[in-house]
Amino acid sequence: MLAVRFNWTIAVLLFLITALVMTAFAANSVLARAALLGPTIDPASFTTVRLISGAAMLALLLLTRKQTSIRGLIGGGNWHSAFWLFAYAVTLSFAYIGLDTGVGALILFALVQATMIGWSVFKGDRPIVPEWAGLIIAFSAFVWLVSPGLEAPDPFSAFLMALSGIAWGAYSLRGRGATDPLKATAGNFILAVPMAIAVSAICFSQNNASTYGILLGIASGAITSGIGYAIWYRVLPQLSAMQGSIVQLTVPVIAGLGGLIWSGEPFTLRFVLGSVFILGGVALAIISKTKRV
Repeated sequence: MLAVRFNWTIAVLLFLITALVMTAFAANSVLARAALLGPTIDPASFTTVRLISGAAMLALLLLTRKQTSIRGLIGGGNWHSAFWLFAYAVTLSFAYIGLDTGVGALILFALVQATMIGWSVFKGDRPIVPEWAGLIIAFSAFVWLVSPGLEAPDPFSAFLMALSGIAWGAYSLRGRGATDPLKATAGNFILAVPMAIAVSAICFSQNNASTYGILLGIASGAITSGIGYAIWYRVLPQLSAMQGSIVQLTVPVIAGLGGLIWSGEPFTLRFVLGSVFILGGVALAIISKTKRV
């Protein structure tokens, strides 16, 4: 009986930690939209503050390891991966000038999954009928979500968020098989900082950072990105591949709720239906592939 109770305790704890991490990931969208809605900070500065604070937090977490040196932090990353990380962060920031929180997160998530699944197909993986059905449902719903209409998102902002999703998908693909994903992430954050500073310098005439906006950027970088990733990499080995993919389906919905609470954004019928069919289609594809493998 004690063993059964212990297992239930571990399961509940794992669920709560996973829910916390998904909330942190969704909070990245909420914080970015809140900062840029005012705006209380310009997109280039928000990106720079986010990456600097994320790099600082991840470095601090890694330096608590006895075997990690300051020199070793940078060695954990590489410039190619750092570029994709930077591309994800900067396009997300500029996209949230014109997108509601939930819609932005939904477009981001859809393109992340599309990039990773598309690469798998390109490398020779052959989806079965249920997988194709899920992908077609998700893609059709995505096209409908961004198609012209009264509730359609801003086309250019949606395009930028799509680029952000592709960049994060590419970054995720490059990170597969990393022996120390937290160290790699810290190194990539550090290497991405000069790129963000360069964009801020180019956009110098538009720089407008209030104290509130900077604090939101720090929260996004240090807490919901830095600490969020650190916890995620600790809990991920406890989840199956399917569980790890499925739980991330909750992020756009949580982000939409966050936008409703924080910024007063409505849950439109377009967003609700888009979420149901995009996330449902992706879930069908993930589950079918997991069973096939």
